[in-house]
Amino acid sequence: MKITFRGREYEYPEHTSLKTIAMDFQSEFQSPIVLGKIDNKLKEIFHTVDHDCALDFEDLSGHAGHKAYKRSASLLLIKSLYDVLGWEHIEKVKVEFSIGNAYYISYKGDTRLDEDTVVRVRKRMQELVDGDLPIRKSSNSLERVMKRFHELKMYDKERLFRYRRSDKVNLYALDGFEDYFYGYMVPSCGYIKYFDLFLYRDGLMLQLPKRSDPLKVPPFADSPKLFDTMYDATKWGEMMDIDTVGALNDAISQGRMNEVILVQEALIESRIAEIAKDIGSREGVRFVMIAGPSSSGKTTFSHRLSIELLAHGMKPHPIALDNYFKNRVDTPKDEDGNYDFECLEAIDTEGFNRDMTALLNGERVEIPSFNFKTGVREYKGDFLQMGESDILVIEGIHGLNDALSYTLPKESKYKIYISALTTLNVDEHNRVPTTDGRLMRRMVRDFYTRGASVSRTLSMWPSVRRGEERNIFPFQEEADAMFNSAHIYEIAVLKPFVEPLLFAVEEGDPDYQEAKRLLKFLQYFLSIDTAGIPANSIIREFIGGSVFY
Repeated sequence: MKITFRGREYEYPEHTSLKTIAMDFQSEFQSPIVLGKIDNKLKEIFHTVDHDCALDFEDLSGHAGHKAYKRSASLLLIKSLYDVLGWEHIEKVKVEFSIGNAYYISYKGDTRLDEDTVVRVRKRMQELVDGDLPIRKSSNSLERVMKRFHELKMYDKERLFRYRRSDKVNLYALDGFEDYFYGYMVPSCGYIKYFDLFLYRDGLMLQLPKRSDPLKVPPFADSPKLFDTMYDATKWGEMMDIDTVGALNDAISQGRMNEVILVQEALIESRIAEIAKDIGSREGVRFVMIAGPSSSGKTTFSHRLSIELLAHGMKPHPIALDNYFKNRVDTPKDEDGNYDFECLEAIDTEGFNRDMTALLNGERVEIPSFNFKTGVREYKGDFLQMGESDILVIEGIHGLNDALSYTLPKESKYKIYISALTTLNVDEHNRVPTTDGRLMRRMVRDFYTRGASVSRTLSMWPSVRRGEERNIFPFQEEADAMFNSAHIYEIAVLKPFVEPLLFAVEEGDPDYQEAKRLLKFLQYFLSIDTAGIPANSIIREFIGGSVFY
């Protein structure tokens, strides 16, 4: 049997396992290999190869490999919790959301979590790692799986599988403990060597390595404002009985979505009004600085906030930081030689500060606009002079970074961090990553408003994410307010828009596997008609029909 690995050919007997072949190439990878790619199709490494093929591997630093590690670490923790506390004492263990490289785990049961519990659970996790116990995959009938999860009191999983179209379900077993996980796993516990576990608020934090440094557990970077924002969203979902995909599907099938949409929009409106009131109560605030990662809904949020500011007696003026881009010829380039539009150095910070300081001093200033076609900043007679009640609403990725607005007094700035912080879970043990929601928002918007294919959006996404990690996330805790633009039902809305686009990604495309992963993920959701979504909703920024443009 002929194997082609990165242009080199090798001979192996038929039915050789991927794990055996991986051992021959491990030296070419910086961390343990956890997944294989047979003809560009991801496979867990317990699979065997039975035909001539092109072969490659994913180690822990790969996108899919890192996700497999985190998934497997969650299984390791959940299994250990049940071993230590006992099935009869646990009502529910839920992998809630991530804070940096850590998962927040909530717990309900009649045994209190304390330091002694953490020590015993961590010890049990280490025993399973040291014993290198296998994680086995099996195919099971849907009937058997639903019955099994009902017996185990994992009702969220049972609820999810009521909407399962296939009559087969893959389960993973670790030392007799069976569970369902969305996505691939590592082959055994010996791969899950790097983790930490500690008490946090009312639950636990499972700290895991960064993808960029997969063989080390970094110190926990606490983000209390981000945690509180996500925790509040989680509690609201539970209050509405829509904290998982199965629960959302129940609400859709029962005809409850009109009410859910109206309540969600009321909650968003209330939060925006709250922020506007806070801005108005702070003496000396003249600049509202809004920043957040890609596809957070910054534009619509800025419009809605401006309306609330008007209602509170202020006169808002929107300014896009993009208009202060340096001319294209002066834009810095990244390590690949491409223009880096996301670094702070791409902004004419000197010109921005000169104009903002002049406005703060009551002077009349001509605001530039950037011509993206010519790559040149232009002046078209757009003059602005601030009166006593005027306030500038400035939106751009560097808004929270004081290096952008270095000449402006601190008390003149009100900083807002906005992101689509999805807290919906697939089930109690499977998260919906916040980046997936934003990625699907961007796919739809890029295709329908910018003519960009899904392939292009997928290919650019890693670069976009690196820019966010570098330019936005380090400053999020400095915000005066955080705004969560995620709608608990939005993936069900985006599904009919994004699904056909994903099917257009062809098998030879480098991002084919990511497109297939998202298609599989969307199968969990029922769809929602867009007719009931208000014209001022943030979701309208991505699906069209917004009252603002």
